[in-house]
Amino acid sequence: MFQNVYFITGTAYAGKSTAVKLLAERFDGICCGENYHDIFMKHINKEHQPNLSYFDTMKDWQEFISRTPDEYAAWIDGCSKEAESLEIIRLFQLVAEDKKIFVDTNISLETLREISDYQHIAVMLCPQSMSVERFFDRSDPEKRFILAQLNQAENPEKAMENYRKCLEKINAKEVYDKYANSGFYTIVRDENSTIDNTLQKLIEHFELK
Repeated sequence: MFQNVYFITGTAYAGKSTAVKLLAERFDGICCGENYHDIFMKHINKEHQPNLSYFDTMKDWQEFISRTPDEYAAWIDGCSKEAESLEIIRLFQLVAEDKKIFVDTNISLETLREISDYQHIAVMLCPQSMSVERFFDRSDPEKRFILAQLNQAENPEKAMENYRKCLEKINAKEVYDKYANSGFYTIVRDENSTIDNTLQKLIEHFELK
């Protein structure tokens, strides 16, 4: 059923969101950007989706930014696992539109192997140092909001240092290596990477016409 679905997974700051957006525009497809499963958020609950429900149960945003790296990483991993089934449900809905679908996905590598194939999956990676140092070099509202919360902390420098450690944790070498050794087609972002070159590599890999 997912023969027209193209999955992109990988690490932060690798260009996944930009790629799915531009591919959808070029091929008159459907863009499933980061957190596209949010359409179902009103139906979740803290019993079955405790991680996705965190924003409804947390004390405030200062609690969010002050979690330890281990707590933050566990939450990110939990969100991905809880979002996976919601993403698949959403994709079942979208395939009925008979269009190409480009997905910035939380679906695990293990599940991707079961529901798709090599030609429909791409891994995009960014070195840990780049993903952490440039995390806030983006203008999307979500990143701007988090940055504002860090600046409002009682000790902004300490808060930023802690949050960077959280980013380092979720972009750790073992996470990077798991993707790099997955056996799927992989693109690694570096200082010489361009959007056009990356897009062309994906088009060729996905055999898009």
